[in-house]
Amino acid sequence: MAELCLPDFDLPGIPVTVSVWHAALGDRVVEGDRLLEVTAGDVTIDLAAPASGVLIERCVRSDDRLTVGQLLARIE
Repeated sequence: MAELCLPDFDLPGIPVTVSVWHAALGDRVVEGDRLLEVTAGDVTIDLAAPASGVLIERCVRSDDRLTVGQLLARIE
């Protein structure tokens, strides 16, 4: 099982929030596929699938405020 966690973007004091999921639960994804879009201030950042497999858990929802290292998704 692979986990996607929020990396440290080195943007102190700027809140990071979930914008859009690009994959639904049960979708097959390929390592490197766009999985989730987050925003930090005026910056939009795409997060990629860390491995190929099936998205079995989305741990955050749209507009959730995130913290560095937070678990975002699991792929099996």
